[in-house]
Amino acid sequence: MNEEKKKKRVLIKTLGCKLNYAETSAILEGFFQSGWKIAAGGETPDLVIIHTCAVTGQAGQKSRQQIRKMIKRYPQSRIAVVGCYAQLSPDTIETISGVDVILGFHEKFITKKYISDSERAIYREVSSLGAMQEAVPAHSLLYDRASGRTRAFLKIQDGCDYGCAYCTIPLARGRSRSVPFEKVMEGAARLAAAGYREIVLTGVNIADYRSGSATIVELLQGLDAIDTGRIRISSIEPDILSDRLIETVASSSKIMPHFHLPLQSGSDDILAAMRRRYTSGGYRERLLKAVEAIPDCAVGADVITGYPGETAADFRTTFRFLETLPAAYLHVFTCSVRPGTALEEQVSSGRRKKVPSETARARSSQLLKLAETKHREFARQYVGKKLDVLFEECSTAESGERTLSGYSGNYLRVNVTVSSSYDPLKLVGKERTVSIENMDAGLFLEGRFVI
Repeated sequence: MNEEKKKKRVLIKTLGCKLNYAETSAILEGFFQSGWKIAAGGETPDLVIIHTCAVTGQAGQKSRQQIRKMIKRYPQSRIAVVGCYAQLSPDTIETISGVDVILGFHEKFITKKYISDSERAIYREVSSLGAMQEAVPAHSLLYDRASGRTRAFLKIQDGCDYGCAYCTIPLARGRSRSVPFEKVMEGAARLAAAGYREIVLTGVNIADYRSGSATIVELLQGLDAIDTGRIRISSIEPDILSDRLIETVASSSKIMPHFHLPLQSGSDDILAAMRRRYTSGGYRERLLKAVEAIPDCAVGADVITGYPGETAADFRTTFRFLETLPAAYLHVFTCSVRPGTALEEQVSSGRRKKVPSETARARSSQLLKLAETKHREFARQYVGKKLDVLFEECSTAESGERTLSGYSGNYLRVNVTVSSSYDPLKLVGKERTVSIENMDAGLFLEGRFVI
């Protein structure tokens, strides 16, 4: 017990994408191997790490806010800032009083960098993008993981070669590179053995996976043999959603019928300006192919509005395109012109004009209403049907009523009110068939167990 008390404590606050969360776990594993523990509630950590995001201007702002919040909350702790914002804006971070360590993409995985002695007030080490030669393997925690956690993240790829005009990811993470096939298989097997029931594949451009002769299709076929309940694909570029990939998902009982397929715009003029690698017609063809080939397939889409140069006609084209698209949900973003991108140069030179902020907000509001309509239409069609649901958590209302919550294979949130004859904790992490009876105001499905 005394030895446990002597162990140093680390706390990590993670912002941004699923890839960041997988990498946070890899960072923590390094600390575990060095004898550290995760700080429990009420404990003062020896080290606080803020794992930042910088994909949009708002993400950068949230990163700065979180840094200041952690400094104020833990004035006695060593404060380290890592992640994409640290890679892109170390000078800005260095002006924040209370920061002790700034580590770039390569350095954040090296435990000793966090506690290195330095004569400087701030220890800063941020390598150039040229140092990013390999994809560092990463996955959710195997030890000291949250109780009842059922879904794990498994990193298979990093970086991107696409060079979209608005995107900072290549500036923060470098060129596309893949985790070796054997490392991915090993990580998946370890996650399954640790009790995770769903493995979510993460990366920047995961369909660009290449390891020897293995592509994303061969990787999925290999993962299909792993003894785990579910495999879920995260965001995937439309131009790489091949027939072989669709057929692989359609023929598997483990790979979930769910794709997140970034659209960004329904206007071919804007897609060309963005340097996207498809047209609206090509996007529609790929989405329809997936929906037709895979039963109950859910396809979600990202869409950006307010892109510099976006006209009222461009927006109307995008809106009408989305209206006719059988998308399960939409993620709506207002364009953020990021430093160092081709778009920033185009705007600063006057070649593309920014959309007035009030116009961008109005367009975003219209898209958000459409997003709600799309999700309602997709979810409503399952009322009166049965879905297999993997339950992830249980909540108790003030009335004492207990509700289990989880996700169907096609990523619909489902709630089941639990009777006194069930022990809800024993059902967390289990997959059960649910008869869907209703959809609540929050667009969550409600149902009962099929006996």
